[in-house]
Amino acid sequence: MVPAGGVGGRGTRAEKVRRIFERFDVNGDGGLNREEMAALVVSVNPRVKFSDDQISAILDEVFRTYADFIAAPDVGLTLPGLIRTYDDGAGDVDRDFDALGLSLSADAGGEESDSIGAASDVVVASASSSTAPTASGVLFDDALLASASAPKPPPPRAAAPPWAASSNHGILFDSSWSLLDDLEILVKRLRSKQLQRAATGGASSNDNNNSHFDSFSEAGWSREISGPSDSSERRISWDEKSRDHLTFVKEVAVLRGRADAARTREEAFDNHMVLGRGLYEHQLFRESLISFRRLCELKPTDARAHFRAGNALYAIGRHTDAKEEFLLALEAAEAGGTQSTEILPQINVNLGIALEAEGMILGACEHYREAAILCPTHFRALKLLGSALFGVGEYRAAEKALEEAIFLRQDYADAHCDLGSALHAIGEDERATQEFQKAIDLKPGHVDALYNLGGLFMDAGRFPRASEMFTRVLSVRPNHWRAQLNKAVALLGAGESDEAKRALKEAFKMTQRIEVYDAIAHLKVLQKKKKPKGSGTESERAYLVIEPSKFKRAGRKTTLRQDLAVALDIRAFQRVARLNRCDVDLLKKEMNETDVPISYSGSGEPEKSIRKAALEVILRRLLQFLKPETFQGAIKAINEKVLSVLDATGSGRVDLGMFLAILAPLCTGPTEKRKRGVFDSLLWRPSNEGGVNIRRSDAITYIKLLRAVYIPSYGVSDMLEVHGESDPSMVSYSEFLEMFNDPDWGFGILDTLIKLETGDRIRHGRRSCSVCQYPIIGSRFTEIKLQFSLCNRCYSEGKVPSNFKQEDFLFKEYGNESEAMKDMCRCFNMYSTSLQVDA
Repeated sequence: MVPAGGVGGRGTRAEKVRRIFERFDVNGDGGLNREEMAALVVSVNPRVKFSDDQISAILDEVFRTYADFIAAPDVGLTLPGLIRTYDDGAGDVDRDFDALGLSLSADAGGEESDSIGAASDVVVASASSSTAPTASGVLFDDALLASASAPKPPPPRAAAPPWAASSNHGILFDSSWSLLDDLEILVKRLRSKQLQRAATGGASSNDNNNSHFDSFSEAGWSREISGPSDSSERRISWDEKSRDHLTFVKEVAVLRGRADAARTREEAFDNHMVLGRGLYEHQLFRESLISFRRLCELKPTDARAHFRAGNALYAIGRHTDAKEEFLLALEAAEAGGTQSTEILPQINVNLGIALEAEGMILGACEHYREAAILCPTHFRALKLLGSALFGVGEYRAAEKALEEAIFLRQDYADAHCDLGSALHAIGEDERATQEFQKAIDLKPGHVDALYNLGGLFMDAGRFPRASEMFTRVLSVRPNHWRAQLNKAVALLGAGESDEAKRALKEAFKMTQRIEVYDAIAHLKVLQKKKKPKGSGTESERAYLVIEPSKFKRAGRKTTLRQDLAVALDIRAFQRVARLNRCDVDLLKKEMNETDVPISYSGSGEPEKSIRKAALEVILRRLLQFLKPETFQGAIKAINEKVLSVLDATGSGRVDLGMFLAILAPLCTGPTEKRKRGVFDSLLWRPSNEGGVNIRRSDAITYIKLLRAVYIPSYGVSDMLEVHGESDPSMVSYSEFLEMFNDPDWGFGILDTLIKLETGDRIRHGRRSCSVCQYPIIGSRFTEIKLQFSLCNRCYSEGKVPSNFKQEDFLFKEYGNESEAMKDMCRCFNMYSTSLQVDA
């Protein structure tokens, strides 16, 4: 056991560990492999008869826990790794030394103290780095936090844990050192008992290694909040229900009592800070939170207390509470003078991370950007900013931020991966491939880089390479269902239908998602319709694309092909943004309850404009039923399609009334209520507030903005001509409806959109599209003469089966199968009547 107090005995103890190491390093390669470690375990426990399974379990646990000290698989655990195992309480150095019958030379202690200190420096280098992440993935800077304390701390102790061994440990009182020593003893005892239970078949310390963390991101970019992706720290899962842990909690409570009994408030604060940090570093987050809460009680305006509490809350998955603590820390730091301002960059980074966890990605961007401004060399802030910008669809800005992060740290694998994603999004696939490959070279098991590179290859039509990448993802993450699904698609593209079918079935087993089931059913249909060998070069699913002029309508009720294409694009956006689940009445409520100060635009017009981050808060209230990751997808879609038009100048501010008016037609509710919501939103603007009519110029500007957002082929040139004009005439609600409903210059496409909404659950029996072979959902478009049917998508794209070639195609739209049956009956009656006449 490590001495509780000071330097005495440290060198002697280190020499004993070295002698034990040399005793079992038979081949002299500087490491203990599994056979050598097994010999050590058996030799130091001569009275214990281990089974092969027990030995294997012990070795698995040791090699997993101390993987950072494994030089190579065939070399094994290094000397610093063996030292760390004894430091963590996995064994008793003196007992093992005596059991092996070893002896020390007289001057061994003094000779080895420097070398062990050097080894310790290597081990804790990341802990003393100004930007190294903690095990929770939340970043903080010990040096910055320590400098915020007024008194100069005493030098560290030789037997201190890694974070306290730094010269910037920030410990001010001897009583705090005493508490830390006792805490380390308790933690080592708890760890040792947990390892013993793991060896005898009990709970493993890594059974729940991913309780709140994941090493990859489905959105296509790695985030520090997802886990220590490039850190040497490993997630430890303590068995909090075990009797040993409950005993440990009681013993820590005794230490807190000693901290509360300190002579001064400053000493009590320092005592609890040391206990909290010690517990946090050992990933005992719930216990550390109790200490940090006590700090907040002792000094409610201390930024460090709220900052540490926020870190602990985030680590246990309480992201909303963590955000509140970081906001308090930010407020305290901004009001605390120069001492507190030094930790502002880290507070902004962690606040951004907490906001991202809630789905508030635009707000996170603002705080990452602020951190990068306050500390231009903060490469993690730049990387997180680039990742967040990628997440909202601002790819060029993301590229710039990520390149700056890589410039500051060349071996940043996550930044290379995210840069590759941004480059792929803007079409620079060659550079993207290089960045993904750099990430994989730096970290061969980088799941995101492998997954995204597979997606890039699939987009480029290189299906065998794509399949290879997804296979590598599955070798690292066997339960990655998206990789399994994409592998199936890649195999299908490569012509391996049987393999694709098996991969799809595996994906369905993993997720049970209905879309995977539909994909399997579709593949079966394609296989049944496959031509036998030698029957020709064209497959049954081949099609021709017909120009719009050759697509005729059998009646005005049949939707125009061009209108349907536009409506389908709007419907796709509506689904991604989840506006089809947002009641239009909520917009009116938001206008009544939101107090927005009046500002003036560049043209001098009054408007109620807010920053994008504040707008995101309003959207979160409107879409509060969404999960954070789904809300992020909605924000990305809204930012790309709506905010990019409303904030064309890049000011970062948006006219709230105009924004709500743009969303209103796509919200759920009766058609008339949606249109009324548009008018009320325009009436809420400062230029119209208090009246019953709106200015004609506002109505025209709105219509042009609406079409520029949802019908981009219309363009924005006409909109820019009207922008800034002040037409004094007013428009009533009825007059506005005439403008809105105009099919050519208004938003008459809304009727087609509503038809798509109501047709989402309509099926046409067993009928499938003659082109894509998928079951027809919604309207069915039937060619009158040739009697083949198309789905919404294929009709809008002008596709017809390749075996039907004629000048014109005449289509009739059926909203449901009953309409088709009535039409068939009418045709039958007409045919019967004609037969009677002929007779």
